[in-house]
Amino acid sequence: MKPQTMRERMEQHRKNPVCASCHARMDPIGFALEGFDAVGRYRTTLDGTTKIDMSGAMPDGQVFNGPSELRKVLMAHQDEFAAMLTKKLLTYALGRGAEYYDMPAVRRILREAKSSNYRWSALILGIVKSDPFQLRKTQDRTLGSTRRASEP
Repeated sequence: MKPQTMRERMEQHRKNPVCASCHARMDPIGFALEGFDAVGRYRTTLDGTTKIDMSGAMPDGQVFNGPSELRKVLMAHQDEFAAMLTKKLLTYALGRGAEYYDMPAVRRILREAKSSNYRWSALILGIVKSDPFQLRKTQDRTLGSTRRASEP
């Protein structure tokens, strides 16, 4: 029988031990947010009848049900959450993974953003002003040359 809900599909996917190592940590967060559809509308059922189970547990055993409880769990570790979010945003901004030599910039961004309670705008502005972002190099696909992203 084919799984019907996202939770059932993820449970089936986690049967593969290679997949389970990451999905055991990621899936609970996704379950808490499953009440939002593809365009961000809130819903409590999948098809008008199948109730969405938004409960989950973090790897350390903390349980939650829905986005508001997930937020409380994450905010109990606000500094760690902000650090991970900053590294992921920097990865996206650079088009490469954040490396050990980027960590001084990440720490600087976090120090400056902490005074504003890690506002989204403070994190983004910190990334844009950071050396890794300002001094990144891009590959010019038409000429095959490398240039700084700030150069024309």
